[in-house]
Order: sequence, then C-alpha cells, then structure tokens
Amino acid sequence: MAERPEETGVLPPARPLDAIDQDILRMLQADGRASIRSVAERVHVSRANAYARINRLVEDGVIRGFGARVDHERAGQGTSAYITLKIVQNSWRTVREQLRELPGASHIALVGGDFDVLLLIHTPDNRALRELVLTRLQAIPEVLSTRTLLVFEEEDLEPQG
Repeated sequence: MAERPEETGVLPPARPLDAIDQDILRMLQADGRASIRSVAERVHVSRANAYARINRLVEDGVIRGFGARVDHERAGQGTSAYITLKIVQNSWRTVREQLRELPGASHIALVGGDFDVLLLIHTPDNRALRELVLTRLQAIPEVLSTRTLLVFEEEDLEPQG
C-alpha cells in the first residue's frame, strides 16, 4: 500500500468519490480485513482496479488507517465517559497534544457551543476515571473547567451497506 498522507505531511486536493469508491469505503468500514479479491468481487471491478482505488483513497487521506472495533468492557475498560472541557482561547493545539497522551482517550473533538472540547475516554473503573479527571485533566493549565458524563451503555453503529 502507499505511504500514508500523515507520514508525508502533505495531502493532495480532494477528488470526488464515485459509487464504487463509496462501496469500497462501506465494505472496509464493515471489515477492514477484507481482502483485495473480496473487495473487487463485491464492487464488480478487477483486483488491480480495487487495489488502485484503495491505494488512492489512502494517498488522498480519505482512508486514515485500518483498525479493530473493540468492546471496551470485554477489554478491561469497563467505564466510559464523555468529558467536556472549557479551555483558554487559542490553546486548542496545546491541549489536544496533552489529551492525546491520556490513557484510554479514544476521541477528541474541538466543538462549538457551551464547551470547547469533547473527549471520549475509556478506563478500567470509576476510580481510574476519577484520577484521570482530577489529577491529569484538571492539571492542564489551559483547561478552565470539565464536566464528566458517565456512559451507561454504548454501541458503535455499523456502516449501512
């Protein structure tokens, strides 16, 4: 496969995706381990065409990587929470770098509204979550306040296809 765009730091201009590209994306979202052959058969193109299209989607930054969908509870991360943060104006890049280092952080978003950042975190238990919020998050100088929303139940939505 091609070198990933984040490795080079340069993304090419976005190209429009056709129906076959969309089908390939849906298929890979459902099964990131799908073989080139199975992708080609499902979208009715040659293996060479499927390989070239997937390569282009990676090169263009449309596909950012391949991974596993994890059941966090079964993986020993039974407590999940969304944490909202209010941060010092213009400190997003600094805060983002520090949030990336948090154990169990799985999603970070800069948002508009009553708070600035939304963080999804997975921890082994409530004690670990409390420690993370009180000792790690609130120790970041640019974090003005936090609010923790405990997740009672969650479900990853499967791609429609």
